[in-house]
Amino acid sequence: QVQLVESGGGLVQAGGSLRLSCAASRSIYVIKTKGWYRQAPGKQREMVALITSKGSTIYESSVKGRFTISRDNAKNTVYLQMNNLNPEDTAVYYCYARHYSLDYWGQGTQVTVSS
Repeated sequence: QVQLVESGGGLVQAGGSLRLSCAASRSIYVIKTKGWYRQAPGKQREMVALITSKGSTIYESSVKGRFTISRDNAKNTVYLQMNNLNPEDTAVYYCYARHYSLDYWGQGTQVTVSS
């Protein structure tokens, strides 16, 4: 079992920045894949950024160069630094972890970008 708790969402103007945090209930070092998804109103949930236990990363094309995923194994926390935000980034952001072939999700945190 893995519990995930997100924080750091909020309202920001276009061009601004936010950093999301995801605290895990167990060591993230052993969790093979973790990261962030988002779901905008009326749209399907989509992958934003993932990081593996070896440190490999993958990003959704529209966030490349603007978002950075990182992790702090000592704090069991995964971060998503979001820069140059635009209104299309408005969504509920969910922390995700895949551990022993099971998927785990946080409760989500709202990110709203005003134009």
